[in-house]
Amino acid sequence: MRQGARLETAGLVLRRAGAGDLDAVVALQRLAYARNRVLLGREPLPLMADYRQIFKDYEVWLAEAGEGGLAGALILEPREGDLLIWSIATDPGRQAKGLGKSMLAAAEMRARQLGLGVMRLYTGVALQHLVDWYGRRGYTVERIEQLSDRAIAHMMKRLDTN
Repeated sequence: MRQGARLETAGLVLRRAGAGDLDAVVALQRLAYARNRVLLGREPLPLMADYRQIFKDYEVWLAEAGEGGLAGALILEPREGDLLIWSIATDPGRQAKGLGKSMLAAAEMRARQLGLGVMRLYTGVALQHLVDWYGRRGYTVERIEQLSDRAIAHMMKRLDTN
């Protein structure tokens, strides 16, 4: 799907980001991941990325808040055999209101559109609240990867293909 495309699920409409959205997405990511920086004691991996490259290589979907603001961003990497949720970021003022859950449902819908029956994502092991949140939505820890400065929980979910 190209810029201008839309994903609609559970009352949420996401639009495919274009190059003009880059600065707004970077700003949202910084706001959304600020809490994780404190909990991890280091920079979260999504904040270490080159977003120009992300926009070239991945699908970036936006939940808008009106007046041109962003409520959330969903970054997906379609791969052979699975769809990786690279990032789900919500504006801190809109967290705990169901937007993340709706974006997760949109990601799963996108996987089905692509004919992919497996979802994957990763999060910091130290972010147990996120491991638990994904767990309540059917994701299981597949493996723990130990990096030099952190441990990453790789999680997956098999989708109903019906």
